[in-house]
Amino acid sequence: MSAPALLWFRRDLRIADHHALTAAAAAGRVVPLFVLDDDTPGEFRIGGAQRWWLHHSLAALNESIGGKLVLRRGRAADVVRAVAQEIGAAEVHATALYEPWERETEAALADLVTFHDGDTLVPPDRVTTQGGSPFKVYGAFWRALTEQLPPEQALPAPDVQFVAGPGGDKLANWNLLPTKPDWATGFGKEWTPGEAGALERLDEFVTEVAAYERRRDRPSEEGTSRLSPHLHWGEVSPRQVWDALHPRGGSKFLKELAWRDFARSAMLAQPDIGWSNGRAAMDRLPWRTGADAEADFAAWTKGRTGYPIVDAGMRQLWATGWMHNRGRMIAASFLTKHLLIDWRRGAAWFWDTLIDADYGNNSLNWQWIAGTGTASQMFNRIMAPLAQSEKFDAGDYIREWVPELAGLDDDMIHDPADDRRGAYPPRLIGHREARDRALSALAKVRG
Repeated sequence: MSAPALLWFRRDLRIADHHALTAAAAAGRVVPLFVLDDDTPGEFRIGGAQRWWLHHSLAALNESIGGKLVLRRGRAADVVRAVAQEIGAAEVHATALYEPWERETEAALADLVTFHDGDTLVPPDRVTTQGGSPFKVYGAFWRALTEQLPPEQALPAPDVQFVAGPGGDKLANWNLLPTKPDWATGFGKEWTPGEAGALERLDEFVTEVAAYERRRDRPSEEGTSRLSPHLHWGEVSPRQVWDALHPRGGSKFLKELAWRDFARSAMLAQPDIGWSNGRAAMDRLPWRTGADAEADFAAWTKGRTGYPIVDAGMRQLWATGWMHNRGRMIAASFLTKHLLIDWRRGAAWFWDTLIDADYGNNSLNWQWIAGTGTASQMFNRIMAPLAQSEKFDAGDYIREWVPELAGLDDDMIHDPADDRRGAYPPRLIGHREARDRALSALAKVRG
């Protein structure tokens, strides 16, 4: 009997439109492997909310392939090589990823593993400047990407014979689920991890996408796709999403999907995007530190800033592992501009609490809001959270997540008077005072 192929699952926890799996299946029998690598990423090992999702996604994947999934823990470069040797693998296949630590691993396995496209609409090496470099600015990237669209059509699930491999770990022994306390009790009410859950959500969004552009910025409405965690874990591919939505005229959403591709380009252009400013001049910005800043940061994480729209978003994040996109923008702007706290503190909090935390998207978006990135707004663009709340009709969103204010009418709920706040805290800082402080800090950057 010929040697089996090894399929190394990464953030591609699906069977359909899986180029690496299709290639492995063509070789005959396939041993499926997933490696939990907490060593190579360092401080960017997956956070707590992502671990909850990963547990359930792996359980769903294992069930769908007849319980054959081999689980191993350790440095991926070492584990993949060891398992390939144990089974005498004829071939090893995997999907290419773009985080700096993932590329480090791929370089270490270049002699063994064939890496395939599958994480993007179009492979980043096909969307470059005339000089062959990755793009740093979205507008130029989008123009170049449109020349490559539509993407290749998504592949059907291959006919594959998964076979049992060598011994591995038990999923329960990885302790991915939170205990003492179980802070994820609300996650299961909101989400169904796994390929089947992803396709079900995509089918639902197909019927909603026509209203996406009108509803996407309104936190009180279910106007967003809620596909982000499924896309992050590769339970559905970007090409599958394109194929489902493009005939429905979902152009606005598909452009947002392209932003995800741009995040991969940005990672290639600036691998340290998660910890270094894209604009070197912003290294001079005097972020607040010390006891007062720490107290403000703690209030922000707990949804106790005194700004209802900010606090609603932060409480939704803690309860569900996800936050509405408009809420993310407002909360991030508030931390970096109103509280003048380093964007990296906020990005780290999101990394631990978001089920869809993605190194490229998370870092790119935080730098965009903070005005520190090569692709970002200017720092002096400071969102007014009270005006944002009213403009995007966030009253019901606030009532759901800030129940202390649930009895207030629409005229009062966005900016409740002091005598109507009850147990709800006062504002940490006034908008005008915060704006003046932020602009004063920016003046030190400009010298």
